[in-house]
Amino acid sequence: MHFTFLPKQPHPVVSYLRVGRLLYYSLIIFIVESWFYWVKLNEAIQFAAAWVIFFWAWSFMFSFIHIFLVLADGWSRFQNYKRAKDQFFMHGFNRRIVDTYIGSKCQRMAALEAARELGIEDEVKAYHKAKGVKWYHYIPYFMIKDPWFGFKKHFWSRTFLEPNYKPRFNYSDYEQLALQA
Repeated sequence: MHFTFLPKQPHPVVSYLRVGRLLYYSLIIFIVESWFYWVKLNEAIQFAAAWVIFFWAWSFMFSFIHIFLVLADGWSRFQNYKRAKDQFFMHGFNRRIVDTYIGSKCQRMAALEAARELGIEDEVKAYHKAKGVKWYHYIPYFMIKDPWFGFKKHFWSRTFLEPNYKPRFNYSDYEQLALQA
């Protein structure tokens, strides 16, 4: 199923930012936190005991590492978005496609952005509602089901190391065809 009409397609950078907007808000927080902890660490190195230096060093590293994790997560969610958009474009709304991206807030946002750009966002939202997904479900479902998720390769590859996905369609071309018709 190919769509006969596509809404105006945003620039890929706009889609990238929309898909990961929650992640990029947290990125700003981690950058500010890292700066704050860095300042405190420098003060501690000059004037404090070893345990205080350790505390600020640990805090700084925790926050600083999260900057890169957030960037990798945003990249991976953009790959999900491109894949979901291709899948929705080829098959229209399909519960199995939506189920693929229902596991975390960020994946749902990626699929919702893809659906929004194709004009089927309401169907995806209705399906999420029927499945019991709430707006405040931020913690990924797999984290609740399996507290040892961090020790599994699948988690790291699916969350931070999603391979680059090259879209199969140039949606701007389809938008132009619809406008010319």
